[in-house]
Amino acid sequence: MPEVINEPSRIPVPGGKVIEEFVGRVATATTGVSVARMAAPPGWQEPAQVPEFDEVTLVLRGSVVVEHDDGVVEVRAGQAVLTRAGERVRYGVGPDGADYVAVCVPAFGPGLVHREDDGQDDGRADGEHAADPVG
Repeated sequence: MPEVINEPSRIPVPGGKVIEEFVGRVATATTGVSVARMAAPPGWQEPAQVPEFDEVTLVLRGSVVVEHDDGVVEVRAGQAVLTRAGERVRYGVGPDGADYVAVCVPAFGPGLVHREDDGQDDGRADGEHAADPVG
């Protein structure tokens, strides 16, 4: 039977970024896919990572900057980017911040992201458990 998700699980993170997970390990105990809406303030970035999942990032407002081993791509509102499992990437946002949707297959999990530690992240660093959802 279809399941309507009336509201996301909000995952508190440092740095002003907001994560609202609609489907995934926190919101629905789903491991095959995660879908989350993100809002990141200007200048936000996270450490480089080599995740074990494919990720589609659909930008709704602003721009998302993806650094990879061959360069940098800027993804603007109305565009999407696909990063593949095993690729080293680093996400950040442009000067106006960004609102975007991230879809991960399999679902995002702290043990699957493999972030490099540079002292700044979205609060779900490799080896940590995702925070309990907040109203």
